[in-house]
Amino acid sequence: MLTSFKLMIRPINFSYALQLLCHFCLAFAVSAKEVNHDDLQIHGFVAQGIIDANHSNYINSDTSLSLELTEIGINASYQLNDDFRVAGQAVYLNGGNRYHAGPRIDYLLLQWNAFHSEHWQANFYFGRVKNNHWLYSSTRDIPFARPSIIIPQVVYFDGFRDVAVGGDGAAMKLRYSDDDVGEIDFNFSRGKSAISERQSDVIIGELALGKLDHDLDMQASIYWQPPFSGWRFGLSALDSTFAYQQAEVDNYFDSDFVYQFYTASALYEGELWQFSMELFQQRFVTEGFYFPGFFQDNLGQGYYLQTRYQLTDKLSILARHERFYADKDDKNGSKLKQKSGGRIPSYFAFHHDNMLGISYDLGSNFRLNAEYHWMQGGARLSPIVQPDPIANAQKNWQVWAIQLMYWF
Repeated sequence: MLTSFKLMIRPINFSYALQLLCHFCLAFAVSAKEVNHDDLQIHGFVAQGIIDANHSNYINSDTSLSLELTEIGINASYQLNDDFRVAGQAVYLNGGNRYHAGPRIDYLLLQWNAFHSEHWQANFYFGRVKNNHWLYSSTRDIPFARPSIIIPQVVYFDGFRDVAVGGDGAAMKLRYSDDDVGEIDFNFSRGKSAISERQSDVIIGELALGKLDHDLDMQASIYWQPPFSGWRFGLSALDSTFAYQQAEVDNYFDSDFVYQFYTASALYEGELWQFSMELFQQRFVTEGFYFPGFFQDNLGQGYYLQTRYQLTDKLSILARHERFYADKDDKNGSKLKQKSGGRIPSYFAFHHDNMLGISYDLGSNFRLNAEYHWMQGGARLSPIVQPDPIANAQKNWQVWAIQLMYWF
């Protein structure tokens, strides 16, 4: 088992990784059926699709039809006793330029059920903990659990996927439940994530030859579900800092980045209809990087509105509208273009998307998703610190994707 695990986490090519992890899924599926002990839970998924993004390097540089829509994962949990549980998930991803291809450990944690009573419950988590602060944070890493193939980029930006899924540190959850008040959840987490060289290329670009470190990440959120209601409302806050250490020979300089993110959300789940929305404001501060003494402090704003309707037991349709402005005082991008001397087009100041999707359950554990996106702007294209106007020469572009998924 240890030898197999080492094989899984070392750098490997796409075809070998796909075969290896498919074998893992089959092996664990068989093992799960043989395990009768309720304390051990083993699950997994395999998802493969095709995707096309024209006039954009969102997936690849030549804008061709791509099979880089692969997600394979194994997750397991073991209940040590009434108070402690261990859980983890390993995945292999290939999403083209959205995030670096390869295996990673999404989370590996110890859960302590510290206290519970008629109304109160307190849980603590240690290790590589999951992000549970935004509406779809806890499900974005599972293809069949999230609402669409590509989730709202204004909040769940693919370039930050590995940093946003979770981090190394600790977290807590307090829950209060009462028939008169409803259900209230409070979450807090503190930690940081290791950023690989390949992931750094996705975030800040390949021309930056130094090292990007995630210094600190603190998040808090609170959610309230009224009694006997299908609605759930939430607020969340994030404060994260990064540092860039320039290489001996580099195109950029030592720098610090501050990223702060505040959201207000609402979710409704009915028998046939589901509605969700998140409004947010972000603050992105850059000190240095382009040249010593450089300073930029931008306040960005955005939102998305999403609705799903269950046509039949197996078939549902999804529609979403999202808008994002990197600088609320420069929504049309004229200042961005002027500051860059015309090198960065104005449409890199915003990102808008209108999406239609369809989902069909082929069986109890098979699903086919398809969706089409009408995109506008480049503010949610990687790398965000060094925009690429050559590869993204048009303001308007489209993405379509089809993905088949299996889980056990």
